[in-house]
Amino acid sequence: MNKVLIIFAHPRLEKSRINSRLVQSIPPLENITFHDLYECYPDFNVDIAREKSLLENHDVIIWHHPFYWYSAPPLLKQWIDMVLEYGWAYGTGGDKLKDKIVFNAITTGGNADAYCPQGYNCFTIKDFMHPFEQTARLCLMEYLPPFAVMGTHRMTEAQIERAADNYGKLLTNISKTDFDIKKASSKQFLNEMV
Repeated sequence: MNKVLIIFAHPRLEKSRINSRLVQSIPPLENITFHDLYECYPDFNVDIAREKSLLENHDVIIWHHPFYWYSAPPLLKQWIDMVLEYGWAYGTGGDKLKDKIVFNAITTGGNADAYCPQGYNCFTIKDFMHPFEQTARLCLMEYLPPFAVMGTHRMTEAQIERAADNYGKLLTNISKTDFDIKKASSKQFLNEMV
């Protein structure tokens, strides 16, 4: 079984009906660890040694967050800046994350039509994910397409339940050692692997 670490960052989870439901759908499996950055570090004082230990002890890393201004909430950005240090995560001697799988699980207010060259946001989700992808490459990690729940502002309860169910299924599937990484890499979104 793959050990899965969900690095969760949502500064206003109590106001989020979508992310709250996604979190509830995380399977209660021994090999899945849910790690809420805002719960652990409300003062933004990240325990770098603890975070490195968590990363070293997991095979799959998920950056789960709402898509804030085409990126991540500030605490996740700080976590990336502080934890993924030169000589540990990248650079000379920096191979501690080599071959680990990583991807984003995101929620967006805008629907898929808003994220295309003709849409409101002018770029695709894949375009906006390039900084995360390059971070993963620099750290010698295998970056997969995101799991994305889009159009959250207009989702019905049934759509929310379907998204949560799909997230739970994806987590269960990716925790298995026979998860097809090559096939997953070819998809636009990991939602297609459910």
